[in-house]
Amino acid sequence: MDLLTIQHEDFTMFVDCTKFDDIWNKAKSNVGEKDLLSTYTWSEGVVSVERNGEPIAKGEKAPAVFFDNAEYPVWVDFKKPVAKAQFGSMLQSDNERFTFRGHTLAGFINYGNDIGKSELNIVYQTGTESKRFTFGYEVLSTKLNYHEHWKKIIEDIEQEYRMLSFDYLRRTFHGFTPDEKGDTPELIWWNVFAKEQERFVKACKSIIERPRRRLRGYEVFLRADILKRVPANIENELAEHRKEPAHLYRVEEHVQSNDTQENRFLKYALGQILEKYESLKKRIEALNGVAEIEKEKMQKMLDTLKHLQRNPFFRTVGRFKGLNQESLVLQRASGYSQVYRTWNLLRRAYSLKDGVYRLQSKDIATLYEIWCFIEVSHIVREQLGITPEDVEHRNRMEMNGVFTWELGKGEHSRILFRKNGVELAELVYNPKHTTWENDRTGIKNLVVPTVPQKPDIVLQLSKDDVQKGMKMTYLFDAKYRIDGKVNGVDSPPDDAINQMHRYRDAIYYKDNKEGDAALKKEVIGGYILFPGDGEPADVQVANFYKTIEQVNIGAFPLRPKDIDNRELLVQFIESLIGKTSTEILDDSIPQKGLYYTHDEPKDSVYMILTLDEEVNKDVDAVLEGRASTIIMGRKGMEETKDIQSVRYIAPIIPGGHIKGYYKVVKANLAHVDNKIYPIRIRFDVAEWQVLKQPAKFGMAKWAFRGVCKTREEFFKLCSEQAVIDKI
Repeated sequence: MDLLTIQHEDFTMFVDCTKFDDIWNKAKSNVGEKDLLSTYTWSEGVVSVERNGEPIAKGEKAPAVFFDNAEYPVWVDFKKPVAKAQFGSMLQSDNERFTFRGHTLAGFINYGNDIGKSELNIVYQTGTESKRFTFGYEVLSTKLNYHEHWKKIIEDIEQEYRMLSFDYLRRTFHGFTPDEKGDTPELIWWNVFAKEQERFVKACKSIIERPRRRLRGYEVFLRADILKRVPANIENELAEHRKEPAHLYRVEEHVQSNDTQENRFLKYALGQILEKYESLKKRIEALNGVAEIEKEKMQKMLDTLKHLQRNPFFRTVGRFKGLNQESLVLQRASGYSQVYRTWNLLRRAYSLKDGVYRLQSKDIATLYEIWCFIEVSHIVREQLGITPEDVEHRNRMEMNGVFTWELGKGEHSRILFRKNGVELAELVYNPKHTTWENDRTGIKNLVVPTVPQKPDIVLQLSKDDVQKGMKMTYLFDAKYRIDGKVNGVDSPPDDAINQMHRYRDAIYYKDNKEGDAALKKEVIGGYILFPGDGEPADVQVANFYKTIEQVNIGAFPLRPKDIDNRELLVQFIESLIGKTSTEILDDSIPQKGLYYTHDEPKDSVYMILTLDEEVNKDVDAVLEGRASTIIMGRKGMEETKDIQSVRYIAPIIPGGHIKGYYKVVKANLAHVDNKIYPIRIRFDVAEWQVLKQPAKFGMAKWAFRGVCKTREEFFKLCSEQAVIDKI
């Protein structure tokens, strides 16, 4: 039995889907069966419509047939001979999937990530008559509730970036209503006129055939024998010149004129609409993928509008100078009222309230990605406790195609969060990290030595407790995918989790200061955002969530109107904002965390470190090589160029000698009991090496500082001081 069967007086249409049961069960699990309903409509000539053998009533809701990312073979068997038949999509790529042989038109459709209302259009010719059949329905998502979640996503995006949600040349569309407020974007103009154009043309023709006229008076000079009547104001003049047959008398005559305010408006409106239509038509035809049948339809409408504008009727109509007052003719008269209505609609903005006009949106995967970016930005702002006025939007929308927009990437999508002039965080959408440090689509100082990496969302939190301007980097990737359920909880795709590991391993930090070319690990954690569902308590014990605490890689379910699971992400970002740099690095597998695991480089740094007895309690043990930990003094971190480059530490006290040096095993941050300098650098050390001869080093002006030397400089100093001491 076919999934969908349409009996028409001219043909029988069959629609099938080999994996429909799996698709239905997946959608049922993620969305709920009660929300998997579609409204079906069709044009004239249909005898019956059945879904899996069950009849469907026109205009009423029934279980859905069409879902995203599914392939549907379609056959149309004609009952009568037809000269030609084709699939009538505005996308040429869709039409090319169908072939007509004999009496059968066959092909397949796949909506990808496009969801919303759609139509099957079949254009065919019987004899000399050209016909078009339209079957309307809704394409639903297997992951989100189209009737509820899609609208919430659109509303949130449009509130932040008006017109960003919408697109052109998509396989689905959505209803919208013209509004009184705002400007009319070109996309809205085009879609409104598409619905109104037939009525507009019909109204123009009606006016030209039966225009509203008015009597218009004008002065003429006539002889007495031509006067049809004698006006009172020339009676005396007529008596005075009664003996002069050639004398001309000035009189006023009245004629019916087309040059009325309403006809001038018609001429103006027709000219403006023609100019706009022709301009947009050229831009649309320049796009790749526009179907030939769509181009023919646009050309036919353009020819009709031009023919109307050239009508002799308009030769007697003057230039429109505006409406001085309300016109009852424009509001009520036949033909004029339709032209005036269309004109007003084309000047209005739009509302997301469902209406008769069609508007196409970006695919749901892109919409979900943009929505996640907005959600993260709202959460960060809320947790920082700042007002919307403290958020600096350096992000902007960029024109993409004819009249659609996309959100700028990298530097063009930066959002800065400030409080009292201090930068607290920044958020970037879709940066592209490459080997070029100055790539304008990336983030300053982040590089990828191998292949480009492009995470969806980058969050950088500013931390000044250890080092001024230090930033902690976290990556979020929005994935419109769900890979089944585990213990009642939706799971993110495995390959997406693996991708976060790759991001963290591939993206490095490079300080572009002169002489510092070393790469450092940059990303602390990476997290997937996906439209999953599940009880928060069950989510918290899911493996993809527990790994966040273990390795800083994991996932958060995030979908519209799911406040409970959103709270998990809120709490996580709140903890990141509230933690000190020390806590963050202690809790994470070291990235920036100063962990040395590779062989000693040629440019190893030897630090001559003056010990601070306040934090190093057993100074003697440190000086004699018995220590396992050394804590740096209060000025060390500010003065030292790069802690990561330090491979050896030679401890000393003021007035003392360098007796030997330690090898650094690990460097991290530590809290100490000091109100002024509570954060210090802690070195884990081992492998004490004793110098053959203790070296003196003048440390009076270097109190509590670390002096960095190269290997050559260090041993040269020790050698020279040993000779001086002997002398």
